[in-house]
Amino acid sequence: LELIVLAAVEQKDMYGYELVAEVSKVVNVKEGTIYPLLVRLEKKGIITSEMQPSPLGPSRKYYSITPDGVEYLNEFKTNWKQISQSVNQVFDTEV
Repeated sequence: LELIVLAAVEQKDMYGYELVAEVSKVVNVKEGTIYPLLVRLEKKGIITSEMQPSPLGPSRKYYSITPDGVEYLNEFKTNWKQISQSVNQVFDTEV
């Protein structure tokens, strides 16, 4: 889930509900799962948040990826590709 959230935020800054909607396109996820993840990522310095005015009502908290977050995401992608290739090799050799 971290990988999907970070990849979405890397594409563009998003507010919480927008992020939930974007991630839900890939996996079935609830707001109650995303928001604690965002807090953890922010505490690690992987993302930051900033309140911005909304044209449709109260201000929204927008999340953006930090330079450390980009590095973390790139490492994550590399590890995921290696794991994925290994698992695919196992499935390809099954009879």
